[in-house]
Amino acid sequence: MTSGITMTTMTSMTISQETRGMLLGIVGVAIFSLTLPFTRLAVAELHPVFIALGRAVVAAVCACALLWWLKAPRPTRAQWRGIVITSLGVVVGFPVFSSIAMRYVPASHGAIVIGILPLATAVCAALRFGERPSAGFWAAAIAGSAIVVGFALQQGGGELHPADLALFAAVVSAAIGYAEGGRLSQTMGGQEVISWALVVSAPVLLPVAAWYGWTHGVTASPAAWGAFAYVSVFSMFIGFFFWYKGLAIGGISRVGQVQLLQPFLTIAGAMLILGEGLQPGTVAFAVAIIAVVAAGRRMTIRR
Repeated sequence: MTSGITMTTMTSMTISQETRGMLLGIVGVAIFSLTLPFTRLAVAELHPVFIALGRAVVAAVCACALLWWLKAPRPTRAQWRGIVITSLGVVVGFPVFSSIAMRYVPASHGAIVIGILPLATAVCAALRFGERPSAGFWAAAIAGSAIVVGFALQQGGGELHPADLALFAAVVSAAIGYAEGGRLSQTMGGQEVISWALVVSAPVLLPVAAWYGWTHGVTASPAAWGAFAYVSVFSMFIGFFFWYKGLAIGGISRVGQVQLLQPFLTIAGAMLILGEGLQPGTVAFAVAIIAVVAAGRRMTIRR
């Protein structure tokens, strides 16, 4: 009897942790979903590399203040390796490649291509950290990715834009950074992971960002600077508090699947912020994606 009660309690705790992780992940995704619309607004007046690196420098200042306030201990030697990988993925790689792409394609287009990020994150988690999703989970992840790629092809008239190469590079960068950061968050906490990743990259990024600002100019409208402020404080910093915590307690592969909702949240944001039109069939694709996320939520993942 005691064994049965114990097993039931453990199962309830596991379900509770996974549900909490999913909810935290959704908050993070909601914050990240406005990154592309605000980036496209900013790159219309500022150089994309300046935006990509400058936002990391601004976020690094916030990170230094947070680490000082938390009196956070310095990472161990083993943790530094993961922090550097996280930094290369989400502090440098994704911002640079996505900012370049936003010079040439609408935010709604970029949102759909980046829709394959959940599958890429699950692959990284499986290869790097030994998570073992079930066949049913992989089927749901592949189905969801196929839906968003199909949507991209529909919008592009059956072809992918050359800027999609930059978006695919952004996906690979983010997937590596998400998986590595999610793993580190199990021992460090999401706030500390992104903060140290920003701090370790700042000495390299600051002079490069300053050079781009000096050579290409920083004259821009209040709207462009407001967009830069959002991607600096929210996309590059606060959003990761929720995201990495969700990955840590709910599992990288499982919680990563809520990113399948991000393309459609981004499209909604692009409509409100940039006035981009809603393409026919978007709602139908959104419903299909939600169904896939719900199905994947029920599948088994061995951690």
